[in-house]
Amino acid sequence: MKIDAHHHLWNLNAVHYPWLMAKGEPRFFGDPAPIQRDYLLDEFTRDAKAQGFAGSVHIQVGAADPLAEATWVQSVADANPDWPMAQVAFCDLTAPDAEAQLDALQDLPTLRGVRQIVGRAPGEDAVTGTNELLGNPAFLTGLQGLAKRGLSFDLQLLPELMEQTAAVLASAPDTQIALCHAGSPHDRSAEGLAYWARQLSYLSELPNVSCKLSGLGMFDPHWTAQSVAPIVETVLSQFSPERCMVGSNFPVDSLHANYDVLMETYRKLVPQADLPCVFGKAASKFYQLPQC
Repeated sequence: MKIDAHHHLWNLNAVHYPWLMAKGEPRFFGDPAPIQRDYLLDEFTRDAKAQGFAGSVHIQVGAADPLAEATWVQSVADANPDWPMAQVAFCDLTAPDAEAQLDALQDLPTLRGVRQIVGRAPGEDAVTGTNELLGNPAFLTGLQGLAKRGLSFDLQLLPELMEQTAAVLASAPDTQIALCHAGSPHDRSAEGLAYWARQLSYLSELPNVSCKLSGLGMFDPHWTAQSVAPIVETVLSQFSPERCMVGSNFPVDSLHANYDVLMETYRKLVPQADLPCVFGKAASKFYQLPQC
């Protein structure tokens, strides 16, 4: 079964997303104005089904109330049992009430893991201070605790943080990690990609880390198959197809390409023999979704 391993949904009447609804604030991924509207399962699955997908993984996306977002996603899954959907919710692993947050989230049958963003983009990280999570002992304790709950962690960060992050993850070897957006290679020059590849190896050498081919348009709105080919090739080489999964990052990546173009590009760049793993099997195993 083909699985889109990274996408978002939002109903602006049900859940508030402060970052999404901010006016006149360009983001590292572009101007969010075109996606400042409801993006619901019907629209997503229309595109996904046309490309042969039959299930997906919803990733938290900065709601003001993370539990409200996760509960709404669960309601969407409950109302659409013909579309298998797992979800990754937000939890602040450093918070004093982190265990209580996780208890509440694990009441939701679709929950498979959590995401707490470590790095988005150089300029924005300087404001948010999320990079500091890596030096917080509570963050490591939280990561270690996820494994005991049978939960995974979706990791979003920049190449500059990979060596430090790998040192942290080495102390949480039982927690399954999904690296979002191929590790956000934001510098697309030859030198920038070479640096990203070297840093990526710190993470790919850890057997509990998998990688998503997703979000490649966020730092290059004019991307082409030729420009992203080195990224796809490096990810597959370092992680192997068994630890790689494709994700649309829609509707964010819809700012720069439609769903068909995105997925057909990935399909052309991934070797034929590796397509079953990258387009379904790896995500099915990681997020515990059906494989048939």
